[in-house]
Amino acid sequence: MKTKIVVLIPMKGHSERVPNKNLKLFNGRPLYHWIVLTVLNSPYVKEVVINTDSKIIKDDALINFEKVRVIDRPVSIQGDFVSMNEVINYDLKNSEGEHFMQTHSTNPLLQTKTINKAIETYFSNLNQCDSVFAVTKWQTRLYWQDTSPVNHNPKELLRTQDLPPVFEENSNFYIFSKKTFFKDKKRIGSKPMMAEVDKLEAIDIDNPEDFIIAELLHKMMNK
Repeated sequence: MKTKIVVLIPMKGHSERVPNKNLKLFNGRPLYHWIVLTVLNSPYVKEVVINTDSKIIKDDALINFEKVRVIDRPVSIQGDFVSMNEVINYDLKNSEGEHFMQTHSTNPLLQTKTINKAIETYFSNLNQCDSVFAVTKWQTRLYWQDTSPVNHNPKELLRTQDLPPVFEENSNFYIFSKKTFFKDKKRIGSKPMMAEVDKLEAIDIDNPEDFIIAELLHKMMNK
């Protein structure tokens, strides 16, 4: 496959629930290093673009990685309540290429082989899909807030493995083109495909407990 993609990794210097999260040491390296290493190991990745408002992250990235370009996040799209679509929109307007993947620094267990498979799925199905996004499969008895069942009949009590699966958008990655993003104004297009990610691999770090669990798993997986 000759076509390669650009990977977008947005990072704020500030984080509320896990202070200094992106630079916090995770199994011996700053947390964000792991996802950068993972995507750079893919033969399908041409470049990594880090959009950040942090000079510390910028300097660290440029020192440690050759195929990384940093975009300084303008004040107009800084802050905790700015939509990720606004950040992506800015990055696409300031990047060459047609095909992109957006991922997060908080996915340190994500594996290169999973990313490769998703990229291959995207390019192999461009005639019928315009984007691919990562999901986690759940086969368990789920309920709405009003206690009505989502995916099962309480009177039947099927085995959980026989229940119709539901899929959670886990934010591990999104693959799309400039054309699709500018048309739909979002990273999941109008004709998406899902890429299933193993539950352990899909762990996303949102709070201190996630950080502890993910780091323990990472150490076990990288012995």
